[in-house]
Amino acid sequence: MIKVRGDKLLLKPEDFKPTSPKFEILGVLNPGAVRLPDGKILLYVRVIEKLIKTGDEKYYYSPRYAGHDDFKLVIDRFEKKSVMSGNDFSFDFKNGTKRLTYISHLRRVILDSKGFDIISIEKKPSFYGLKWDAELGVEDARITKIGDTYYMTYVGLSRKENVSSYLAISKDCLHWFRRGIIFGEQDKDCIIFPEKVNGRYVSFDRPEGGFEFTPPHIWIAYSKDAEYWGKEKAISLFRKDEVIFRSGAGPPPIKTSKGWLLFFHAVTKQKRKKGLKDKIKNFLGLYAEDLTSDYAPEDCYSVWAGLFDLKNPSKLILRSEKPILVPKKKREISFEGKKVIFPTGIIEDGEYVLLYCGIGDVYVSVKKIKLRDVLDSLEKVRI
Repeated sequence: MIKVRGDKLLLKPEDFKPTSPKFEILGVLNPGAVRLPDGKILLYVRVIEKLIKTGDEKYYYSPRYAGHDDFKLVIDRFEKKSVMSGNDFSFDFKNGTKRLTYISHLRRVILDSKGFDIISIEKKPSFYGLKWDAELGVEDARITKIGDTYYMTYVGLSRKENVSSYLAISKDCLHWFRRGIIFGEQDKDCIIFPEKVNGRYVSFDRPEGGFEFTPPHIWIAYSKDAEYWGKEKAISLFRKDEVIFRSGAGPPPIKTSKGWLLFFHAVTKQKRKKGLKDKIKNFLGLYAEDLTSDYAPEDCYSVWAGLFDLKNPSKLILRSEKPILVPKKKREISFEGKKVIFPTGIIEDGEYVLLYCGIGDVYVSVKKIKLRDVLDSLEKVRI
């Protein structure tokens, strides 16, 4: 692990007001980040809202965006007798589909130029679903600026398209032109490189599937216009003997003289299985007390770094042998027992980078890291 030069709990649920008295805020997390022309830093923070318990024994309730151009929420209700199973956060129908009792939108937060102090928090949703665009919620923005245009990718939830990666573009990072789905279900963690490579836009994304022959990997794709993507190729970040159950891109990569530097997350699962806990402990470089006990089958989201070729970004040159950031603090543990540092925003600050992360599935933190420390931690790793 590398030395963190600054670490601040930046945003908490109580810093935000729900959109309606019918809702409570469960978490604020996974922000996209960009430096504005005036030097200030803008975050688009995911805000998760959940219907307050009604005590209704007859129905389940699920929120949905219903506006064509403006913010409008409706609450769908379903008789419990038509539902196969459910809990406080979701319920499953007999045909295998599901609905959620919570919904997400994005809220703008302005920070000072140093990135550690809050100037303002938008009181109302800044970017949200529409009935034709992610009507079940928007999540986890990543923002890239190329030339004078901002590109924001985000995860959209929909009754028809399920979980997909969407794109919106803007000239001022305030007013967004929605371009729709760019990678269909089931897809997350989509980022766009901050400049074209060989005349084409480049993206990383993470398609998911229930049938896998290899360890988890990300995909690379290319585009002439940032809307229609092709030349897709899978990129392996881990060997089969490395204990990784999921991985995906964090914020957009940084261009360095040595290559494209990408921060990404990887997930280990702490299962009650003979020898697995020790294997995970050794792999992550953790002490035994850094892992939950053997009976807790929960996830650990850690942060890694990789360097990709400047002219051929599908080529992984170097990678951190072990994670550079591992969740250890109490606030980095979710109510489910998951340990989470999930990077989604990055700002260059001289010889440092500011890494904006969701932690514990509840909060936003900012971590200041020396760029040289990250680059020095990278090694040639046989994949």
